[in-house]
Amino acid sequence: MPALSIVIPTYNRLPRLKQVIAALEGQTYPMTDVEVIVVSDGSTDGTHEYLRDLTTRLNLCFVPQANAGPAAARNNGIRNAHGEIIIFVDDDVVPSPDLVAEHMRLHAGHTNRVVLGTMLNPPDFTFSPWVAWEQAMLMKQYDAMHRGDWPATARQFYTGNTSLPRQLLLTSGGFDERFRRAEDIELAYRLERQGVEFIFCMQAVGYHYAERSFSSWIQIPYTYGRYEVLFSHEQQSALLDFILEEFEDRNRFTRMIIALCMDRPRLSTQVQEVIRWVADRGYQIGKLGQHLSKIGYSAIFNLRYYQGVADALGGRQAFYGGAVGVMNRRG
Repeated sequence: MPALSIVIPTYNRLPRLKQVIAALEGQTYPMTDVEVIVVSDGSTDGTHEYLRDLTTRLNLCFVPQANAGPAAARNNGIRNAHGEIIIFVDDDVVPSPDLVAEHMRLHAGHTNRVVLGTMLNPPDFTFSPWVAWEQAMLMKQYDAMHRGDWPATARQFYTGNTSLPRQLLLTSGGFDERFRRAEDIELAYRLERQGVEFIFCMQAVGYHYAERSFSSWIQIPYTYGRYEVLFSHEQQSALLDFILEEFEDRNRFTRMIIALCMDRPRLSTQVQEVIRWVADRGYQIGKLGQHLSKIGYSAIFNLRYYQGVADALGGRQAFYGGAVGVMNRRG
């Protein structure tokens, strides 16, 4: 039985997948006792042919499936895995040479631990402005956890680069295949309730070659907002109270944009277009412009997130009523 299984779900990212596999071939950790399971979620770009014909020194298992989403692909990987530890790596996250070794170092002697690696900016890749903002926010989280400002939690469980014992995945029931986004966070909340320890590892580096259109990007926070309300209700957790408390900590400009646009779809679209126009141009013209760009993308992201929260709660009145209720209880 291998000590470790690496599960990579993939969908139509063959050029990046080749980089991921090449990087796994160059790990400092001895890969003779490691199996690599690549689950193709209905890829149509030549991925299947490439994996079937691939000659590699890795112990690689190719698992094709009809398109069913990342949660289903990861569950399929788990079912085919035999290792005591599973590392999840996304098909656009290229491992640094020490990634596997760092994950395994922190699992030594522990059976109830989740290790969270990093997804850093590749030195040879230029992000779109909105993804650059997203990566900058991720780096703020990493730096804060690395300094010890706050511990790692379920909310940092991003399966682009994370690991945990296979037994924890089996006892928790794995990923909920109803969700095609935020399925990793939903699983993490269930693991957290089981008393699992979350550990952040700055040295377990993966390089994230993130490519997203703007229309795709603004759907992400909206979906997370809706789903996190659902997770809170289904798991009977205090997550919703935490979400509404966080809203009060947003800056005045962001809260003003949210109040103006929350349940006004046409106005919301117009405001987002104006902010994006300013943010895109600011991103290209020095430090002050880039600072304005960050403010703009932050406002758009938060607007979409809290629109998702409000829609899941039943609208503006339910959202603001809930926020006031939480603040009164806190006060």
